[in-house]
Amino acid sequence: MEKRRFFLEIAYFGQAYHGWQIQNNAISVQEVLNKALEILLREPVETTGAGRTDTGVHAKQLYAHFDAAPIGILADQDRFIHSLNALLPFDVAVKRLIEVAADAHARFDATHRSYEYHLHFQKDPFLYPYSCFMRDRPDVVKMNEAAQFLLGKQDFECFSKSHTQVFTNICDIRRAEWVWQQDGRLLFYITADRFLRNMVRAIVGTSLEIGLKGRPASFMQEVIKSKDRKKAGVSVPAHGLYLTEVAYPYI
Repeated sequence: MEKRRFFLEIAYFGQAYHGWQIQNNAISVQEVLNKALEILLREPVETTGAGRTDTGVHAKQLYAHFDAAPIGILADQDRFIHSLNALLPFDVAVKRLIEVAADAHARFDATHRSYEYHLHFQKDPFLYPYSCFMRDRPDVVKMNEAAQFLLGKQDFECFSKSHTQVFTNICDIRRAEWVWQQDGRLLFYITADRFLRNMVRAIVGTSLEIGLKGRPASFMQEVIKSKDRKKAGVSVPAHGLYLTEVAYPYI
């Protein structure tokens, strides 16, 4: 039977993984997902993800596609999801199986992606793996002023990890906002059509230069115009970062 294309919606806690993408000498989410699919479908399966996440970064929503004949267990979505989750480790979960067009692509068809960065300011051992602890509270009003310089289509080379092979550093940021939560935590929300490697963590680090170290809000614009990673702030720890949404016109 001819193979068809399926999307999987997955979520994972990234602490144990060296990101999404398969690597030679380290465990990745893609590797454990491919192995579980191979056991379940009894044939080699290669998944393609919506994008890569860095080591230790979490995902509340990520899509990956694969091709398979829609027979056997694949014909029963609930049974398939239950069986696949039983094969996956506790920190990776499959939420949905969606049959899509043969040319649908988890990476290239995504219209936007959203991330959150989580900060907390009261030491809490139960929050540590999920949020970044900071002793001092930043000036969020000034950080939100700086966030306005991020909006729109621009060259964000200054926030990209060095020596990455990408065809362009242009990204269209549609939302960048710091919001206090009722429990005293601080979240940074950012949405764009695409992101460069390490981009969100570098933006958060630069924002904290403004909110904690007295730099003006215009420092953000200065860094962007420089196109120089050395001008930007240090990358914040990975464990506070979550990929929260990947959007498609047909899902």
